[in-house]
Amino acid sequence: MVDLLIRNADVLQVEAERAELRSGRDILVSGNRIKAIEPTGSSDPSHAKVVHDAAGQVAMPGFINTHAHVPMALWRGLGEDVNLESWFNDYIWHLEANLEPEDVYWGMQLGLLEMIEAGITAVNDHYWHMEYAARAVEKAGTRALLGQAMFGEGGLSQIDETAAFAQRWDGAAGGRIRTILGPHAPYTCDDDFLRASAAKAEQIGSGIHIHAAETLSQTQASLQRRGQTPIEVLNECGIFNVPTVLAHALGATPGDLEILADLSAPVGIAHCPKTYAKLAMGFNNLVELRALGIAVGLGTDGAVSNNTLDLWEAMRLTALGQKQLLGDAEQLSIPQALTLATRESARVYGQADELGDLAVGKLADIILVDLSGTHHFPLNNVAASLVYNARASDVQTVICDGRVIMRERKHLTLDADEIRANVAPRMQRLRRREKAGSIQTYRP
Repeated sequence: MVDLLIRNADVLQVEAERAELRSGRDILVSGNRIKAIEPTGSSDPSHAKVVHDAAGQVAMPGFINTHAHVPMALWRGLGEDVNLESWFNDYIWHLEANLEPEDVYWGMQLGLLEMIEAGITAVNDHYWHMEYAARAVEKAGTRALLGQAMFGEGGLSQIDETAAFAQRWDGAAGGRIRTILGPHAPYTCDDDFLRASAAKAEQIGSGIHIHAAETLSQTQASLQRRGQTPIEVLNECGIFNVPTVLAHALGATPGDLEILADLSAPVGIAHCPKTYAKLAMGFNNLVELRALGIAVGLGTDGAVSNNTLDLWEAMRLTALGQKQLLGDAEQLSIPQALTLATRESARVYGQADELGDLAVGKLADIILVDLSGTHHFPLNNVAASLVYNARASDVQTVICDGRVIMRERKHLTLDADEIRANVAPRMQRLRRREKAGSIQTYRP
């Protein structure tokens, strides 16, 4: 017996330079792992507890969002047409002063609802009140790597508090929840705080999720102030002694890239192209990063700078942005874009051996995508259509950890009406932007 049989799917297999579609396949899931992938008809449906017909649909690995602040979906549309400094100082850090723990629970559910609908089965999230976020993930049935955000001015004691959360929740929800430490950035955490964070991560066997070198101007400011780049600061403070996810690193210098390429601990960069375009932050040369062997995954960032939690958009913008940045239409090919969204994102997320690919023995995080819409017709090139045509609404069914959590666009774990009913009455308070209220000041 198997727990789930997905029948007659077209299975997408992706490698760096090749995207191959294997038509007419059955995917057998036992427990939370893929047991077999074989030609349709090879398996007896009576031997499956649940049979799902996927005829005409493409089976892909669930997307992994390598950097987000999911509960920020609460403030979608409230930081528009401003530069990065104004976005922080005039908007988001005032809005976040209104945040209460229960808001995070409902904001996290709201974002998870949207991400499930877009085929995102795992997220690396960096935010406040993460106990509440963890409870939302537990309910949603998705996968998450959760880090409690920390500003240095809060004092060293919060590192122990964050570590306690990390140890309490790591491996929870049957292993779907993993944890990481989340010092905010070198410009909001001093060296002593960074060193203490790195030491605590080593002590508890965790990693670090941090914003660094978000823009070239941040790097220039750091060089003028202390003669070191933000990446050099993190390296000197021991951050890279543990697995690290760097959010953005758009301001990384050639010397910084040499540091990142030579590290023994795994370090990956989360690339969030819609935020970069919207806030005029610039773009990374991903071709160069990949050539150096630096892991790069796709992220959305928060919905206040991105407006959506949609990795289809991120994948498309990444491919188009690299072609434009490098002035070369042959750069970042369709297979490479799909690899970033799957295998490479799993590498940054820290589970390359278990996620990012549909293969026997891997965790059963699977999405089924319908390409029958007018925007795909005529369907001459499936891989191209996935990168350049697909919409979040094309995702029909989502399976995470072997469990169907959305079937034919119907949520099976989260209640959209309940979430809306709990978010709506909070918004009058959450939208306030008092001049006196701010949790931080942005000074690169």
